[in-house]
Amino acid sequence: MLIGIPSILPPELLKVLMEMGHSDEIVLADGNFPAASHAQRIIRCDGHGIPELLDAILQLFPLDQYVERPAGLMAVMPGDKTETPIWEEYADIVRKRAGLSDPFQQIERFAFYERAKKAYAIIATGEGALYANLILKKGVVKPAP
Repeated sequence: MLIGIPSILPPELLKVLMEMGHSDEIVLADGNFPAASHAQRIIRCDGHGIPELLDAILQLFPLDQYVERPAGLMAVMPGDKTETPIWEEYADIVRKRAGLSDPFQQIERFAFYERAKKAYAIIATGEGALYANLILKKGVVKPAP
């Protein structure tokens, strides 16, 4: 345990977040995502949902301020009637932690898979919501004043 570090974040995830540089991407993958077959690096967080992890990560991880939309959601497939209320949870967390009101781009499913393959790491979660996958682009950590 450390002071100021959310206890939900395992050591290997903290290491990866530290290793990442500006514009590197990390994927928070729901329980249905093919994380093991797509990941360059995989971090298992099976017992946790994405909202809790997102909230903890954004306490330490700046989103890229040099792009219009530093976060990506897997778009619902055309014709699929699935609702995505989890996206509103994400928006609330990003607003609270990063101060951004419209950070999300929707990425077509197969384009999302291809982008995930290039991500620095994929966090495999136990999230049960459908279309809950999320990509975050790391921003610049500015020096303390």
